[in-house]
Amino acid sequence: MLKLRQALPYSTKRRKEAMITPKMRRRIKRALSTKRPTVWIGKEGATIQIINEISKQLDTRKMIKAKILKNALQEEDATNIATKIAEQTESQLVEVRGHTFLLYKRKTKK
Repeated sequence: MLKLRQALPYSTKRRKEAMITPKMRRRIKRALSTKRPTVWIGKEGATIQIINEISKQLDTRKMIKAKILKNALQEEDATNIATKIAEQTESQLVEVRGHTFLLYKRKTKK
């Protein structure tokens, strides 16, 4: 029985990161719809400096809006860049719309 439980794709234990519910997703989209992007990703793509900046902004706010310039999209797709950044910053990707994406990270309790 123990081996079967480990093989399941889901766990009975509570996941470390909370999943975004559809209601939360709508709330985040509504809150950031009128805001301008706070981070622009240039032709060099997702560099260490950009990832550090996004991490700092996610620590101060729970959600950010980022825009990818057209020069950065010559090598990679917008969804690939956004998922890489979300994984490296340990945040969740809310939405990718065109060249713009939204990230959400739950604040940690101190």
